[in-house]
Amino acid sequence: MSSLQGYVDRRVLLILQDGRAIVGTMAGYDQKSNVVLADCKERVYSTDEGVEEVPLGLYLVKGDMVVLIGEIDEALDAAVDLSTIHAEPIPPIRY
Repeated sequence: MSSLQGYVDRRVLLILQDGRAIVGTMAGYDQKSNVVLADCKERVYSTDEGVEEVPLGLYLVKGDMVVLIGEIDEALDAAVDLSTIHAEPIPPIRY
């Protein structure tokens, strides 16, 4: 991964190899792209119910598990009613 410095202290979304979507404030990272997220939540998607947010608190994600990191526009994210979103969960990556 290229430099993650621009994401520190910002709200980000991580998509992991096992299909999980984690949202939190990036507190730090290291040379192996391991990521520390503060005040984070896992967003669990379902076709039957809306998106459930499971609080995780302070969370360490191994760099080799990260598929995607993106900054979240906090105003847009706050405007979205997650309970109205119905979606298939992201399947895990298979090698």
